Amino acid sequence: MKKILVTGGAGFIGSHLCERLLNEGNEVICLDNYFTGSKQNVVHLLDNPYFELIRHDVTEPFFIEVDEIYNLACPASPIHYQYNPIKTIKTSVMGAVNMLGLAKRIRAKILQASTSEVYGDPKIHPQTEDYWGHVNPIGLRSCYDEGKRCAESLFMNYHHQNNVRIKIIRIFNTYGTRMHPQDGRVVSNFIIQALHNEDITIYGDGHQTRSFQYVDDLIEGMTRMMATGDEFVGPVNIGNPKEFTIRELAEKIIELTGARSKLMFMPLPEDDPAQRQPDISLAKQELSGWEPRIHLEEGLLKTIAYFKQLQNL
Repeated sequence: MKKILVTGGAGFIGSHLCERLLNEGNEVICLDNYFTGSKQNVVHLLDNPYFELIRHDVTEPFFIEVDEIYNLACPASPIHYQYNPIKTIKTSVMGAVNMLGLAKRIRAKILQASTSEVYGDPKIHPQTEDYWGHVNPIGLRSCYDEGKRCAESLFMNYHHQNNVRIKIIRIFNTYGTRMHPQDGRVVSNFIIQALHNEDITIYGDGHQTRSFQYVDDLIEGMTRMMATGDEFVGPVNIGNPKEFTIRELAEKIIELTGARSKLMFMPLPEDDPAQRQPDISLAKQELSGWEPRIHLEEGLLKTIAYFKQLQNL
C-alpha cells in the first residue's frame, strides 16, 4: 500500500483519480480548498478508511509523509481561472514550489498536471512535446497558460538541481462525469444548453478544432506515467488525437440529447486557439502503449446522463 497525496483531489479530474488510487489499494490524502472542487465529488469515498479529506490551499506550505504526490490543484476553465487571475498564477507557481519542496524533503515522486495550453495558439499541428508554444504572456488567458509553463520550469529545475523525482503530463481537453455544470467548458456548456432546449452558444465560426478525451482515459494515462521509471520525466501529451470542430461537437450533442436547440454564433474570445490536437506518439512509446479507448459518442452519453441526473431532468 502506497500513501498518495492528491492536490485538487475534490475536483472533476482529481476525484476520479482519488477513486482509482483507492481501488488499486492505496491510502489517499485528498487536498482541496473547494474553489472549483466540491466535497460532493468525493463524498462517496468518505466511508473508506484509507481515504482522508483535508481542506487546504496549496499556496500555503503543507507537511505530510507520503510516497507519491499528484499536483492537480488549479482552476482549469476560463471562467474560473480568469475570475481571480492573480490567485490562478499563485496556485500554479507557489503551489508547485510548495509541493516540490515537500517532495524534496520526503523524497516522494511527484507528478505535475500541466496542460495543452502551454502550446498557446499553436503554429504546428498536431502538437508534439518538443514544440515550445505560441503564447501571449500578457493576455487574458496568460494567468493560466504562463502559470502552467512556469510550473513546468520549476519541476524541471527541482529535478536537475535537487534530484527530485518528477513526472510532467500535458492534459488536452478532458470531459466526463463530475464536471461542474457552470465551469464554462465547451462540453458542459453545450450539454446544459441542449438539455434545456436553449440555443447552443458557439464562439467564432465553429470551425476551430479540439480533441476531446474522456476522463477515464486521462486517469489511465496519468497513473501509467507515475509508474514509469525515474529516467523518463516527460513532458508527455495525454489526450485524444481524434479532432473535431466545435460545430461538429454541438451538432453531436443536439443529436444525442434530442434537443430542439439552434446554433448561435458569438465573437471569439481573445487568444482562443484555432487548433488543438495532441501527437501522442511519445505516450504510446513510454506508457506501455497507452491510447484513448473511449469514443466521443460513448463518453458524451455518459456525461449527458450525469448532467440529467444532476439537474433532475
